[in-house]
Amino acid sequence: MTKLEFLFRLEQGLAGLPKEDIKERINFYGEMIDDRIEEGLSEEDAVSEVGEADEIISQIINDTPLTKIVKEKIKPKRRPSALEIVLLILGSPIWLSLLIAFFAVIISLYASLWSIIISLWAVFASFAGCALGAVISGAIFACFGNGLIGVATVGAGIVLFGLSVLLFFGCKAATKGIILLTKAMLLGIKKCFVKKGDAK
Repeated sequence: MTKLEFLFRLEQGLAGLPKEDIKERINFYGEMIDDRIEEGLSEEDAVSEVGEADEIISQIINDTPLTKIVKEKIKPKRRPSALEIVLLILGSPIWLSLLIAFFAVIISLYASLWSIIISLWAVFASFAGCALGAVISGAIFACFGNGLIGVATVGAGIVLFGLSVLLFFGCKAATKGIILLTKAMLLGIKKCFVKKGDAK
C-alpha cells in the first residue's frame, strides 16, 4: 500500500470525527511515513511498519471521547428551516422518548454486567470470611474439649479457603472480561456515530 492509499483509507475511516482531528491525524501519520522513508525504507515498507489502517482507525476512535464524536455528528451542517423546526417540536414526544429509552437500555445493561461482578466478589468475600471464622471457631472448639467438632470445623474452613482461592481467580478473570466487554461496547457505540467511507 502506498502512502496516499494509506492516508486516504485513514481519512475515510475517520470521516465522522471533527475535521481538525482528522487533519491532525493525517499529518501525524504522513510525517511518520516520511520519517521512515528518510531512514531508507521503501514507501510500502514504511507504510506497513506504521501499522494496519483498520487497527489505527479503531484505536483513534477508541481514544476519542464519545461526547466529541456525538457533538460532531449532531452539529448542523446548515441552518434548519422553519418547517424542520416545527416538525422537530411536534415529533419530540416520539423521538425524545425513544432517545431516553435507548440510553436507559444502555445504562441498565452496563449496570447489570457490573452487578454480576459485584455479586461474584461478594461471594468470594463471604467464602473467605467463613473460612477464617471456621478455622478460628474450630480451634476454640478443640481448646475447650470438643476435639471432633473442632477438627471438622477446621476441615470445613480449609475447604472454604480452597474454594475462595479458586473463586478469587474466577472473579479476577470475570472482571477483566467485563472490562474488555464494556470497552468493546463503547467502541461499538462510537463506531455507530463515525461514518465509514469506502476504503480502497
